[in-house]
Amino acid sequence: MTSQLAPLSAHCHQQAHAMRAWVSRAAIELDLDKTVIIQAVLFALLVVILKPLLFDPVLAVFGLREERTEGAKVEARRLQGQAGELLVRYERERQQVHQVAANERDRTRTETARLEASILGEARAAVQDIVERGRKNAGEQVNSVRFQLGRESERIARDVAARVLGREVG
Repeated sequence: MTSQLAPLSAHCHQQAHAMRAWVSRAAIELDLDKTVIIQAVLFALLVVILKPLLFDPVLAVFGLREERTEGAKVEARRLQGQAGELLVRYERERQQVHQVAANERDRTRTETARLEASILGEARAAVQDIVERGRKNAGEQVNSVRFQLGRESERIARDVAARVLGREVG
C-alpha cells in the first residue's frame, strides 16, 4: 500500500514546488517613490476641492430627496388616516340618513293609512246618507203612489160599479 502512495506523494510534492515558483514570480514589488506621494497628495487635494463642489451638493440632494420621500410617506399616511375617518363619517351619516328616511317613510305610511281610513269613513257616511235618503225618498214615492193608486182604484171602482149598476155610486 505504501507503494501506491509513493507516486501520489511525489506528485503532491511537485505540485507544491510549482505553486511556490509561480507565487514568487507573481509577487508585486512596491517601490515607494515620489510618484506615490504625489498621487496621494493629488488625491487628497482632489477630495478637498470636490467635497464642497460635488460631494456636499450631491449628498444634500440625496438628503433632500430622502426628506421629501419621508415627508411624502408621512403625508400619505396622514391622508390615508383622514380618508379612513371620512369614510367612517360618511358611513355613519349615510346610516343616519337611511334611518331618517325609514322613519319618514313609516310616518308617511301611518299618516296615509290614517287619511285613507278617514276618507273611507267619510265616503261610507256619505254613501249611508245617500242610501238613507234614497230609501226615505223611495218610501215617500211608494206612499204617494199607493195613495194615488188608492184614489185611482176608488175612482175605477165607482166607474165599474156605475156601469154595472147603471147608475152613479156615491
